[in-house]
Amino acid sequence: MSRIQVDRASPTDRAFLAMGTGDGPVQFGVLLLLGPARGLDLARVRQLIGERLPAVPRLRRRLVPAPWGGGGPIWVDDPGFDVRRHVRPAVCAPPGDRQAVFDTALSLVSARLPREAPPWSATFLTGLTGGEAALVVVLDHVLADGVGGLAVLARLVDGAPAVAAPFPRPSPDAPALRREALAGRLRSVCRIGPAVRALFASTGAAGGLHPPRATACSLLGPAGPRRRLAVVRAELAPLRAAAHRHGASVNDAVLVAVAGALHRLLLTRHEDVRAFAVAVPVSGRAAADASHLGNAVSPLLLTVPATGDVAGRLALVAARVRASKAAATGPPPIAVLGALFRLSATLGLYRWYLDHQHRMHTLVSHVRGPAGPVTFGGVPVVEAVPLSVGASGNLSVVFEVLSYAGSLVVSVLADAARCPDLDALADGLAAQLALVCRESR
Repeated sequence: MSRIQVDRASPTDRAFLAMGTGDGPVQFGVLLLLGPARGLDLARVRQLIGERLPAVPRLRRRLVPAPWGGGGPIWVDDPGFDVRRHVRPAVCAPPGDRQAVFDTALSLVSARLPREAPPWSATFLTGLTGGEAALVVVLDHVLADGVGGLAVLARLVDGAPAVAAPFPRPSPDAPALRREALAGRLRSVCRIGPAVRALFASTGAAGGLHPPRATACSLLGPAGPRRRLAVVRAELAPLRAAAHRHGASVNDAVLVAVAGALHRLLLTRHEDVRAFAVAVPVSGRAAADASHLGNAVSPLLLTVPATGDVAGRLALVAARVRASKAAATGPPPIAVLGALFRLSATLGLYRWYLDHQHRMHTLVSHVRGPAGPVTFGGVPVVEAVPLSVGASGNLSVVFEVLSYAGSLVVSVLADAARCPDLDALADGLAAQLALVCRESR
């Protein structure tokens, strides 16, 4: 008899699971804006996604506790899985223009996914102007990180190879789980030294135990319950050329533009902040793999200058990233601390810390999507917009960045009450990205 493989939630997965037990979920997703969707309806969408699910095993699994002595929770095939429960219809809020689509998509990402079923959804959105449609794919963060989410997306769009897999597979029995858990504990004991070193390295990359306080300003403060979304676009080629000209990456260029836009926004509020503390999630994955999902991200804290010539700022940010990035590719502090962090998150202490922290002004998360255009059900994906909710604490604005088919899309997610000037921030970010692009000439 072949040995049943155990798909166990990693320490980082369990940390995100604990984070999502508070008032709001910790979820992310992508809005796929489709062209005119003639011939594409809910039944066809369900059929296509249902046929492609075997390539992503976790999309048909739910997270369950292991028996006593069997270690942490495991992913098991859901024998009652029904694609109709996960792929659902919705009608865009009127008038069906782009902002209405963005608002509707954000509300879908903000709706908590049920934990008693595989924690994901795909909503086929109609009612858009011009006969267009959209697909909003949402994942609970316990299922995957941003890089893993893109691997999921690559398996759901057209062109992905067909995969056959038996379903449902039998779950591992209690003795097998206890043996596997015991072996894991023994390995952990042997790795105490490396784990301590990893904790110090990842904590240092995240700013250390006592980082300099982020300059006090109106970006930090009590968050309200409602978020707004603005979307900023830029051409990828000139942005990449400008970055490479100064030894920087596209992500470095985005950081420079974000800092410049925040500086200009605060000037309109009569505040002068010339450098911003920015948290950047760093992936520990060499490549995305839809058959092995989970979380492998660590935080990198950077001080990003907001004034001075663009070339100098690009070079400085690139140097700072190179100096610190390696330390942020190991396990994050939330994973190394394990049960201690999960307990603090469950008790609400971690959320209290996020609501009162002065380590960072904002967060910028950047993932690279498909380099070329893709289709779904034969309909072109015109644009891909990243979205996320949860665990932003006292940050009034965060940035989600996704490149797709030669374009860079930045989702600016802001507290509705504390950032009433979101449109001005979005306009400023567009201007700053254009300013960086001019460095390529």
